[in-house]
Amino acid sequence: MSIGHVVHGLHFRNIRGDVYGGLTAAVVALPLALAFGVSSGAGAIAGVYGAICVGFFAALFGGTPAQVSGPTGPMTVVMAAILVQYTGMFPDDPGHGAALAFTVVMLGGLLQILFGLLRFGKFIELVPVPVVSGFMSGVGVIIILLQLPPLLGFEAQAGPMASVAVMPAAWHGFNGAAFMLGLVALAIVYLMPRSLGRVIPSPLLALITGTLIAVLVLEPGSAPVLGDIPTGLPTLRWPTFELLLLTQMFVSALMLAVLGSIDSLLTSLVADNVTRSYHDSDRELIGQGIGNLAAGLLGGLPGAGATMRTVVNVNAGGRTPISGVLHALVLLAVALGAGGVAREIPHAVLAGILIKVGTDIIDWDFLRAVRRTPGTGVFIMLTVFLLTVFVDLIKAVAVGMAMAGLVFMKRMSDLQLQSINVYRDVDESTPLQGEERRILRESAGQILLIHFGSPMSFGAAKGMARQLSMLGDYRVLVLDLSDMPQIDFSATRALHGVIRNACDTGRRVVLAGGRPAVMKMIDAEGIRDQVVKGCGGGIEANRIHGLQHAERLLAAERSAPA
Repeated sequence: MSIGHVVHGLHFRNIRGDVYGGLTAAVVALPLALAFGVSSGAGAIAGVYGAICVGFFAALFGGTPAQVSGPTGPMTVVMAAILVQYTGMFPDDPGHGAALAFTVVMLGGLLQILFGLLRFGKFIELVPVPVVSGFMSGVGVIIILLQLPPLLGFEAQAGPMASVAVMPAAWHGFNGAAFMLGLVALAIVYLMPRSLGRVIPSPLLALITGTLIAVLVLEPGSAPVLGDIPTGLPTLRWPTFELLLLTQMFVSALMLAVLGSIDSLLTSLVADNVTRSYHDSDRELIGQGIGNLAAGLLGGLPGAGATMRTVVNVNAGGRTPISGVLHALVLLAVALGAGGVAREIPHAVLAGILIKVGTDIIDWDFLRAVRRTPGTGVFIMLTVFLLTVFVDLIKAVAVGMAMAGLVFMKRMSDLQLQSINVYRDVDESTPLQGEERRILRESAGQILLIHFGSPMSFGAAKGMARQLSMLGDYRVLVLDLSDMPQIDFSATRALHGVIRNACDTGRRVVLAGGRPAVMKMIDAEGIRDQVVKGCGGGIEANRIHGLQHAERLLAAERSAPA
């Protein structure tokens, strides 16, 4: 077996692009990893080793070739809460609490591997376009908002709303040197000709140019730079357990695993959208799980597929796992002592590069097609967009999926209702033949035949009940199930209600042509007994027999003494 079969999407036809992409992604990832490490409470170096472990193993064993992984905002927030929770339980021995917290990271990685083996990744393919579009555009706006203070020489903030809140202070403390460097970076990434971009990616050229101007032209200290970067080997952390805390640890690990999986697979969708490719969701979950397992063992932060770093990588030319692996190796070199090379990079230059990344992530294609897009799709996209920016990425996607699910169920119910045909009288357009036409014609509207042409959902059954309530007087209801391949529990309960209402009003019911899977559900809900014993009706093998049964029931009613 070749290495190309082991590593998904690996080939060596894009080496230059992958090298540029890996280097650029590493430069962008470094300050983010440091900041995430500090904000989590685990230390800056924990953020770096989280980026190394997750970035390396997710690229090597994952299913999204161009994806770059590492600590992300949502994962860092959860990890910070986990660290506080477990270190707070052991105030006299915070090291033990930290060991439990990193064990939770390992368990989260194992759960992600299990998710991949159980093929849970396929469910991400069910995320509709408006949800992905709103998520992408929201992330793009978040990136832009986060970079506005550093562009003015002010310190970066933890969230988009915090960035907006400090803008007056940033304007008040305006740093002209930093702003000039940011403008240089913006000019290069937006205006550089594409032909030159084939030689050297615009983000990398902006980084080199801005840094050289800061070092060779500007006064030292005139613009904020990355500064000293912590280095050192990681400390191996063996799994640590407390019997009384096992349930809590599992719940914490499950939270990390679910969040990391959703975060990663959403970024995989973004990568697919940008590169016009397709990822392997289950393989991606396994790769992310291996990365988080390694991060926990080395005391690194948990991570996931990182949208910003992935798009930076793609824009710089990265297309294969080589770029993700190289990004991790560059960060490893920094952690082991090469941090001096990157310490002079100005924050404003990174801000200019990332603002371009943000505008590239925004789904302009969807926005241009808004006038031709159904209103429900636009509403879902805007809802996900606003929640992504102002509330939370995961909650935004959850709400968007719920809304899209309701819209989908309504559309399916409408389609199913359209496939339900009601026959009471016969004319030239009635698709019945011979004996069936005669029985309906001679019943003079007293036999109501309902034919189901598709599976039935709860919504369709309720809609059918509303239709029956408006059909006036009839004596026998024949339900033709011959073309209904399946029925779910909720629809069975709704059908049970329709039959019960018919029985309660003195009507007879006949079921005809039910397939084995449908009859199994009907029998499980006691509908057969209700039809036969409660309504005095019957069960027949096909429609013609069902209509003949209805004719006999109607004749018996007519001949019965008053």
